Amino acid sequence: MLVERLLPHIDTSKAALSDAAGRQSVLKHLPQDLAALGISVPQTTQEQLFQQVIDELFGLGPIQPLLDDPSVTEIMVNRADRVYVERKGKPVRLDITFDDDAHVRRIIDRIIVPLGRRLDETNPLVDARLPDGSRVNAVIPPVAVAGSCLTIRKFSKTLLTFPDLINLGTLTPLIAEFLKVCVIARLNIIVTGGSGSGKTTLLNVLSACIPDDERIVTIEDAAELKLFQDHVITLEAQPPDAHGQGEVTIRDLVRNALRMRPERIIVGECRGAEALDMLQAMNTGHDGSLTTLHANAPRDAISRIETMALMAGIEFPVRVIREQIGSAVQMIVHESRMRDGSRKITHICELAGMEGDRMLLQDIFRFKEEPAAANAPVRGSLQPSGLRPGFITKLEAIPGLQIPRLMFTPGPHHAAHPTAPAPDAADKPPEAEAA
Repeated sequence: MLVERLLPHIDTSKAALSDAAGRQSVLKHLPQDLAALGISVPQTTQEQLFQQVIDELFGLGPIQPLLDDPSVTEIMVNRADRVYVERKGKPVRLDITFDDDAHVRRIIDRIIVPLGRRLDETNPLVDARLPDGSRVNAVIPPVAVAGSCLTIRKFSKTLLTFPDLINLGTLTPLIAEFLKVCVIARLNIIVTGGSGSGKTTLLNVLSACIPDDERIVTIEDAAELKLFQDHVITLEAQPPDAHGQGEVTIRDLVRNALRMRPERIIVGECRGAEALDMLQAMNTGHDGSLTTLHANAPRDAISRIETMALMAGIEFPVRVIREQIGSAVQMIVHESRMRDGSRKITHICELAGMEGDRMLLQDIFRFKEEPAAANAPVRGSLQPSGLRPGFITKLEAIPGLQIPRLMFTPGPHHAAHPTAPAPDAADKPPEAEAA
């Protein structure tokens, strides 16, 4: 009722988060409208009420406080009366509700209309992003049977670095130095993991290691990578418009990037036929390229790349695709979200060539978890397999870079914290694993 009373005082076409003049107008008239409605509330409650009105008119309604809460990493509206958030990697249900499904739809429209997107019964799915880079997905009936759904994966305002990942337990200082050297040495690296495992964050940290004098082209569905090098070009895919025109796919951008004299190509995520073009780029002088893809394990990533390459419509024998992968990709870094919600690198693997029709995948480092109670935080560290990677000569050839002698030797120097146990002396380095 109060919101309806305020509508004549503002230009609702400008009801956006950046409309400072509109906010001031609302704040000016709020006390008068409260008095006119005969509502008397305490000062603290009045301030809270004012903020709710501002959020409703200029923000994203009931979920605006969640966007402002730095402890929330993801917002999930399952329907009007079911709102969940993710905190510290764990989903939590809140008592926040929308008035009804129409209320959810209004908030969705507030996000997508300024971007030129539409959502209706003939087009019930949409991907978008907020001005701060947060990713948005919305689904409405008839596809969403129980009511409109809204998912927002928040973009971190603080860009993480290797020291941050070390403090979070994602990796150890020795592993951070190893990955940094691999990026500088221009290895082609694929970061794999499940949804929400931290792939994009790790990709951003790795990308920050690229020297300033190299020309970098980043390609993403939604621009999330934030690089501070000077020589960076950011490309973003575009969906088709309301008339089905103007679509620009990741594959289109990868092909175009090859004409832009890139020294490094970074693809936010390979999901389809662009995987073949990415392999071609890695095999034709664009070494040092980086990308991510969804996979449950490093070995699964090989199968996914093969499948995505076949989606390009060119009927290569599988052996040819595997040879392309083997010559293009030097290393896979796999990250997992653990049962306690933490993100950890669990495998660093080398693609060690072909053996017959099979591709050899060799663990360089593997996460070794410490025994603990079921509800205790996951503790452990990345331990070397004892095998030196074949690309070690390429790393050692970089002037000024040194590989610590103990890097590939199991021992307590790889511990993430002082209490991490040394590996069992009976443990033997695993043999190369056939993918």
